[in-house]
Amino acid sequence: MIEQYNNQVLAFSKSFADAAFKVQGLALQNFEKIADLQLKTFENRANATAAFVSEALEVRDFDGLKAIWPKSVSLAKESAEKVYSTSQEVFGLGIKTSEALGELAKTTFAATNETLQNQANAFKKAAPAAPAK
Repeated sequence: MIEQYNNQVLAFSKSFADAAFKVQGLALQNFEKIADLQLKTFENRANATAAFVSEALEVRDFDGLKAIWPKSVSLAKESAEKVYSTSQEVFGLGIKTSEALGELAKTTFAATNETLQNQANAFKKAAPAAPAK
């Protein structure tokens, strides 16, 4: 009886460790995707800003300022749109990851429930019949 209990605890511990390993893997994949996405966005916007600043430094008169003003507005608009787009992608990745984690939890709980049901059925079969009164 104790050996069955020990085997059951060992099986649940293994199941828990496997599930934790999968959760960690999913979380790290999501973190990597988000970091990569944000880094690419930052790099893109930094390059665009550097190009604009180098052009703006060449302005020497009011006419040059009038010519570069629409480019500054365009840069600000593009940057805001890109940041919004990136935040939407990050949000989408978060949703996909949470759905994957939910599915993992569902399958883990289902497997654990099935194991418990099988163990309960095995104990019922192994238990001696109650004496009749």
